[in-house]
Amino acid sequence: MPRQSRIDIPGLLQHVIVRGVARSDIFWGDEDREDFVQRLSLLLAETHTHCYAWTLLDNHVHLLLMPTEQSLALFMRRLLTGYAVAFNLRHKRAGHLFQNRYKSIVCDDEAYLLELVRYIHLNPVRAGAVDDLSDLANYLWCGHRQLVGESTLQLIKADVIMPLFAKRKKAAFVRYLQFLSEGLQLKKGIKLSSGGRRVSQAYNGLLLDNDLYDDRVLGGGDFVEQVLGAAQTDVDATMTLNQLVTKLADYCNIAAEELLWSCKLPANVRAKALICFLATRHHRIAGVDVAKRLGYSTSAVSRAALRGMKLFKEDRVLQGFLKNVDL
Repeated sequence: MPRQSRIDIPGLLQHVIVRGVARSDIFWGDEDREDFVQRLSLLLAETHTHCYAWTLLDNHVHLLLMPTEQSLALFMRRLLTGYAVAFNLRHKRAGHLFQNRYKSIVCDDEAYLLELVRYIHLNPVRAGAVDDLSDLANYLWCGHRQLVGESTLQLIKADVIMPLFAKRKKAAFVRYLQFLSEGLQLKKGIKLSSGGRRVSQAYNGLLLDNDLYDDRVLGGGDFVEQVLGAAQTDVDATMTLNQLVTKLADYCNIAAEELLWSCKLPANVRAKALICFLATRHHRIAGVDVAKRLGYSTSAVSRAALRGMKLFKEDRVLQGFLKNVDL
C-alpha cells in the first residue's frame, strides 16, 4: 500500500520526529548539536514558526511545532538540508544523514499539547541520556531547561505553555515539574510518536471507537474531520485579503470596518471564522497577515479557521456566492 501524503497546513500543531539513516547517530558531539539548535532558532524566528517542545538525542530529534506562515515541509527542508551539508563538511563524510522522510503527526492541541510537551521533554530520561528529573535541568539539548529557567536559549513559546499550569509563575513552575514527575511513573506503554485510534484514545478518554481516526493525526472525531476537510480544500490564490474581507462582510451584512472590533457578536465571530478559513486554507494568505487584519493572534486564526471550515461546508449559499464573485 502506498504511504499517505503528509497533512501540511500552517496553523496545525505537528509532532516532528527526525532519525538518522539506518538509525545511525546524527550528532557526533556538542558542536553538531549546537549547530542544529542555532539553525532551528534562526528558522523559528524567520518563519514565525512556534515551538512548544524539543529534544535532541544521539540518533533522533523530537520537535513540537506550529508553522503559522509557510509549510512544515519547507521549514524542515531548510533545517535538515543545511545541517546535513554542514555536518558532512565538518566530519569529511558523504552521503545521506537522515532517513528519507521525517515523520510528522498532526495533533489536536486542545487535547494533547501538554501530554506532548511532557513526552518530548522526558525523552532524555527514558533514553538514559540523563539519570532523573534533576539531571534533566542540566541537559543542554532539551526545551525543559528553558521552562525551568536554566537556559538563555529561548526556542519555546513558554508564555503559552506555562500559564496552562497556573497563572502565577512560581505555581506554574511547581505544577510543571510535578506533571513531569507523574509522567515518569505512568505505565501506559503507548508512545506519543504516532497517530490513529489506539494512541489517540490512550491519552483522551472522551474518544469513542466509532469516531473518525487517521494514522497521520493524533486526535479523533470532529478534529480529524476538520483536518481532512482542510487538507482537501482546493487552493485558489486569486483573491487578496482585503477583497475577501469585503466580500465576507457584505455577505454577512456587516460593515468591513466592524471586523476590526474586538467583540463577540455572533455575526462578527462567524464572519471572522470564515475569513480565517478561506484566507489561510483556500487562498494561501499567511496567517500572520490575517491575524494583523482581524486583531487576532496567529494561534487564534488557526482555531477560527477550523470553525470556519465547518461553517463553510454547511453554507451552500455562501459557496455559490463566492464561486460567482466577479474579481
